[in-house]
Amino acid sequence: MDYVRLGSTGLEVSRICLGCMTYGASDRGNHAWTVDEASSRLLIQKAFELGVNFLDTANVYSDGHSEEIVGRAVRDFSRREDVVIATKLNGRMRPGPNGAGLSRRAVFMEIDNSLRRLGTDWVDLYQIHRWDPATPIEETLEALHDVVKAGKARYIGASSMHAWQFAKALFTSRMHGWTEFVSMQDHLNLLNREEEREMLPLCADQGIGVLPWSPLARGRLTRDWDETSARQESDMVGKTLYAANTASDREVVQRVAEIAARRGVSQAQVALAWVAQKSVVTAPIIGASKPQHLDDAAAALSLALTSEEIGMLEAPYTPHPVVGFT
Repeated sequence: MDYVRLGSTGLEVSRICLGCMTYGASDRGNHAWTVDEASSRLLIQKAFELGVNFLDTANVYSDGHSEEIVGRAVRDFSRREDVVIATKLNGRMRPGPNGAGLSRRAVFMEIDNSLRRLGTDWVDLYQIHRWDPATPIEETLEALHDVVKAGKARYIGASSMHAWQFAKALFTSRMHGWTEFVSMQDHLNLLNREEEREMLPLCADQGIGVLPWSPLARGRLTRDWDETSARQESDMVGKTLYAANTASDREVVQRVAEIAARRGVSQAQVALAWVAQKSVVTAPIIGASKPQHLDDAAAALSLALTSEEIGMLEAPYTPHPVVGFT
């Protein structure tokens, strides 16, 4: 496993980040495709054995159960100081007023709830899980700054939003002398490359670490176009992300399969290698529900695509609607 700095920080993270939305009881939250704790623990343990030191979760994943599983797995299979734990807030945790969002009240409440579930005194990366249009960004940024100064988070990050919003947040923090975002989780894969237009250049210019989510397009890049999976059938978010299936998408998947066959590797390795080769990308966030998913992710890091292969993969792409910001 290779390790790199997260953006322009001194924090070293593995080139693969294990996304933990997959882990949690299926009767908690709205993800019917999650795997139970026993299976989750085996996958997290295997990730550690492969050298992965970077785990990403969120308070909303299985209503906090994902954080609980991550915390127990870190305690049992590693040492807290050896693991980089990232979590997020914004999504609804309770019905009624003040049950979601990025208000000062929510930031202070949710960091403490996440720390309790994770069984730790601090998280390495605390991220806003999308933009909150109902809360002034100044309120959120000052609260996050106070969380860092209190020692409850080491760094702060953000997730999918418009580039102008992210730029506003960065420069608002800079103007006030508050802690700045060091990372951006955004939607990037061969079937949706809209972030290449504005967000990736902004991140490269500002030294921001990029942590792409859904780098395999919810598995669509890993199998034949007409194949499906249990998650694809029940993942309502995934259905909205890839509702605009086009002939160009089908052609991209076909080209992934052709290169994979030529190289004697899996489609997942080819699709993930394309994301990982981008210089602005720190670590793709991969979801693993089977051991093979982790093996493919690790192998993708040593798969060097040629410029011809990259051109072949990118050529069919056509503009897509902006999705994943809410």
